Amino acid sequence: MNIQEKQNILDKIKEYQRIIIFRHKRPDGDAVGSTKGLREILRLTYPEKEIYLINNDFSDYVAFLGSEDEPRDDEFYKDALGIVIDTATTDRISNPQYSLCRELIKIDHHINNEPYGDLLWVEEERSSSSEMIADFYLTFSDELKINKDAATYIYTGMVTDSGRFRFRSVSGDTLRLAGMLLDMGVDLDTLHANLYMKEFHTLKFQAYVYDHLKITENGVVYLHVTREMQDMFSLTYEEASASVSYMESIKNSLIWLAFIDNEDGSTRVRLRSRFVTINSIAEKYHGGGHACASGATVYSEEEASSLIADADERLKEYKANNEGWL
Repeated sequence: MNIQEKQNILDKIKEYQRIIIFRHKRPDGDAVGSTKGLREILRLTYPEKEIYLINNDFSDYVAFLGSEDEPRDDEFYKDALGIVIDTATTDRISNPQYSLCRELIKIDHHINNEPYGDLLWVEEERSSSSEMIADFYLTFSDELKINKDAATYIYTGMVTDSGRFRFRSVSGDTLRLAGMLLDMGVDLDTLHANLYMKEFHTLKFQAYVYDHLKITENGVVYLHVTREMQDMFSLTYEEASASVSYMESIKNSLIWLAFIDNEDGSTRVRLRSRFVTINSIAEKYHGGGHACASGATVYSEEEASSLIADADERLKEYKANNEGWL
């Protein structure tokens, strides 16, 4: 995105007295960090404006970052500018009242399968939407204000969505922007303790996972976290979903899948890979995402089996046509 396009977003922000920020359902660290970070920057820069962050669900994982704003009635939105961050499609926006805003801005780093809003800023190559918010601040740092809290929110989104800066989407710019935020006093010891220390029951679940993994002929590793398992280990939805990361270090297994049963009878699927592009598989099963990190939803055992078979075939093709994978 060029500077003029960013300027158009800043100019639109300046036009409005009331600005409401939105993110996606079942929020992760990036969704929370980017939205809270932008809210803090705008509140610091424009104390005369009304800046809100209003959503319908929350994240236990990053609850330590603090609360959001209370729900409001429909009338509250009609003269507001809405900013939706880290949300590729409108059906994933946490608060459906976003549609009542007078104008809408989309800021996102996912594949832009559904362009929406009056202004769009989408950079698919970015490691996180939080990185984009950091870049937005830096572009207009002579005008915008930031503090330690805003830097902490944004850094949290960057470190979580980049896998602690390990994923292929991490660039030199990513690390330079992270360094800028660290220079503002982010307390890494406290932040990492909140993000990565685990409850004992979570560690017991992790041990259980390693004893119950399944693997396909070509090396796709997968796990089904049933409602019974979630109850057995007193897991939050986020703790259950984290099981996908337990499989990432198995040699020769370049695709790993976690099937997480939802209360409504559907099953959320988290797809992860190394080297292999998998977002097209997710799109086939009511989802989408990045090339190597996507989400999907299946509604039957047959659909789950079909998704596993598709992933196995994709991995078979990749191994047959590529060298140098571990």
